[in-house]
Amino acid sequence: MNADLDALDQGISLLIGWTEQLRSDNSLLRQQLAAAQAENQQCTDRANTARARLEALIAQLPAGTGF
Repeated sequence: MNADLDALDQGISLLIGWTEQLRSDNSLLRQQLAAAQAENQQCTDRANTARARLEALIAQLPAGTGF
């Protein structure tokens, strides 16, 4: 009986350890995701700014330049 309880206790302890590790990993992944999303938004903003600048420059080109 004691061996069964000891095995159960070890199993529960192992599950608790895994749960704590998964929570920690999940928290880290959430932080990394937020950082990646922020970086993606910055890249999108820069690309949109560059596109707008290029469109403005193209609009200033004289007609008949082949563009």
